[in-house]
Amino acid sequence: MTVALLFETDLEHQIITSLRTWLGTPYLHQASVKGVGCDCLGLVRGVWRDVYKCEPELTPPYTPDWAESGQQEQLANAASRHMKLVDNKRFQSGDLLIFRWRKHLPAKHLAIVSSLTTMIHAQEGVAVCEVAISPWWKRHIAYVFRFPETPIFMKTSSKQKGKSI
Repeated sequence: MTVALLFETDLEHQIITSLRTWLGTPYLHQASVKGVGCDCLGLVRGVWRDVYKCEPELTPPYTPDWAESGQQEQLANAASRHMKLVDNKRFQSGDLLIFRWRKHLPAKHLAIVSSLTTMIHAQEGVAVCEVAISPWWKRHIAYVFRFPETPIFMKTSSKQKGKSI
């Protein structure tokens, strides 16, 4: 059976095409190397590099429990420096989803929407995979960001450097 994929924009096509090339990449904390290993942030960074031919920003080392050590929305803050925030219920193919596991903790998981009903993400213990955006996932969406037509580079002060993820 052949499935025709329709894309709204060339950018959406580039994002989804890149995203699918990461399928099967093993989970590896802090990594961002297609076919070798990545975590959820590494997957997003890798797609960004594929599409824009550059790294969005310097990513400092981080532990698996980095979000529990502070109350700042580090992923959302980093995404907002490069992408446009959109309504949580209006995501579309190619959008970045940021998930919050518990109400009192910062959001700490990323995925990219691959269709109106699926997303692709990297999760510990599982290779990069495509899964349904089930009601459980929808309940945990904290933010939705849209990739820009051209990369947005924000100047960061020395105070901000090393703080983002």
